[in-house]
Amino acid sequence: MAFPIVRHRRLRQSAAMRNLMRETVLTANDFIYPIFVTYGTNIREEIGSMPGVYHLSMDLLEAEIRDIVSLGIQAIMLFGVPDHKDAEGSSAYDPNGIVQEATRAIKGWAPELIVMADTCLCQFTDHGHCGVVHVHEATGTAVVDNDLSLALLVRTAVSQAEAGADVIAPSNMMDGFVAAIRDGLDEAGFTHIPILSYSVKYASSFYGPFREAAHSTPQFGDRKTYQMDPANSREALREAESDVVEGADMLMVKPALAYLDVVRQLKESFDLPVVAYNVSGEYSMVKAASANGWIDEKNVVLETLTGMKRAGADMIITYHAKDASRWLRGEE
Repeated sequence: MAFPIVRHRRLRQSAAMRNLMRETVLTANDFIYPIFVTYGTNIREEIGSMPGVYHLSMDLLEAEIRDIVSLGIQAIMLFGVPDHKDAEGSSAYDPNGIVQEATRAIKGWAPELIVMADTCLCQFTDHGHCGVVHVHEATGTAVVDNDLSLALLVRTAVSQAEAGADVIAPSNMMDGFVAAIRDGLDEAGFTHIPILSYSVKYASSFYGPFREAAHSTPQFGDRKTYQMDPANSREALREAESDVVEGADMLMVKPALAYLDVVRQLKESFDLPVVAYNVSGEYSMVKAASANGWIDEKNVVLETLTGMKRAGADMIITYHAKDASRWLRGEE
């Protein structure tokens, strides 16, 4: 049947009717909020390219955590900015490193809050790459050594779990990283700790502001030999399938906005929860447009996050989480 018997507008006549018909519902339970912790005291330093996002020292972290909990946000993604970097990123797996120290403190302040620890070396290496760099003697070419990197990533994951992390979230994109970390966690007695794998992480141009925030810009070359080509989606399914076989508990697509087709593909292809990372560049574009009066920030953010969930995301990592949670509660 068609018009005039079928009139689609009948189900849009009022706010109450639209609420009844709504297919996708966004709540604070969907959000994971990224936090950047650094050394020092009395540091609440706004990141220039990410208005409203801060480097926080440990002495100011508790107030931030309590604000997050009060908004109904149930999970954070923890990133650390160390005071020491070296070729192997040893601060990443230091039992007294910034991520480990922050994790212990957060679990003391808010034991119910899920702490997800980003498991990578890029913030901790002096070269800014996500693994160990090996220089071939014959050619002088520097490459990220996949298998040598795995051992350090396992040490990092176990160290984070020992500090109290609830979820290990490896973002390094080394081949075999999920299997290596799963084995390492299990051997260390952490069989109950889930792995949120950055399964599909593209070599994206949307990461610029994050690299400022995490001080993780590569000092040479790029990450295209281990992060994915933005043109590929079948490859995303192969990457995700490998992680499923190796023991991942959740699968991530990063970035989100330009890759919602990939989010949908993972949702339809696997029975694990899918996480979308609404990355720094996506956040910064909205903030810049809003500051110029070109868009309504609240409505654009909520529409964007709803679109990610509609595409199939079960969870969304987003720097908008605090604002979005307030807006969903009716606060301005």
